[in-house]
Amino acid sequence: MHVAALDGIKLNYREDGDPDGVPVVFSNSLGTDLRLWDDILPLLPAGFRFIRYDKRGHGLSQLTKSPYGMGTLVRDVEMLIEHLGLSRVIFVGLSIGGLIGQGLAAKRGDLVRALVLSNTGAKIGTREMWDERIAAAEAGGLEALADATMQRWFSDAFRGTDAFHAWRNMFVRQPMEGWTGCGAAISGSDFYTTTAALELPALGIAGSEDGSTPPDLVRETVDLIAGSEFHLIRGAGHLPCVEEPAEFARILSDFLTTVTAND
Repeated sequence: MHVAALDGIKLNYREDGDPDGVPVVFSNSLGTDLRLWDDILPLLPAGFRFIRYDKRGHGLSQLTKSPYGMGTLVRDVEMLIEHLGLSRVIFVGLSIGGLIGQGLAAKRGDLVRALVLSNTGAKIGTREMWDERIAAAEAGGLEALADATMQRWFSDAFRGTDAFHAWRNMFVRQPMEGWTGCGAAISGSDFYTTTAALELPALGIAGSEDGSTPPDLVRETVDLIAGSEFHLIRGAGHLPCVEEPAEFARILSDFLTTVTAND
């Protein structure tokens, strides 16, 4: 792992794969860190440079004062990509990571050659819903949100496994102000118009048991982009890369191979 000292923020990131390969940037969900992608990376094809990072206020990245704007989160990863000397990355975003990806592709089309939108939407929830969750977190910490969040995130079957408890622990151990800061960014984001104007290869991935960003929302969002693909992973919730890593990796691998073959 490495720390990039950027303008106003220090971001933790990690690189795997071929250092000279096609760059793939992963952006994870609210309340998780870059370990979200651990299980799929060994299953992805050779010839790619995989870059993961922790959003501000998450994992080992710097915590700054809440609230955050979505433009700030987009700027963070924009600076990281430029810091690494990259361009035309394939961007893989899950949940808030998908919002960040949409914002980056709209702002800096030169930096994003293809977009993977997993378990996300052009708009996620309402401002009122996020205000209620932020108030609950500020009053009782992330533990106050944990059980309801886990219910939305994971299938009944996965919540019965030993592995489930590690993900609950990851959620409650994120800095509360990092969670509320990013929650505020989600509440103010609506990318329907800008995403509909994108012209790039795009893949949507949804989980049939996702209670946070249901499949219809993911399909509606990726359908805004002409020529996009959509895949449903049955039996998985909001984090299909955790519940069904082999299927997630297969779908993503096919897309990565197709995108690079068309160069």
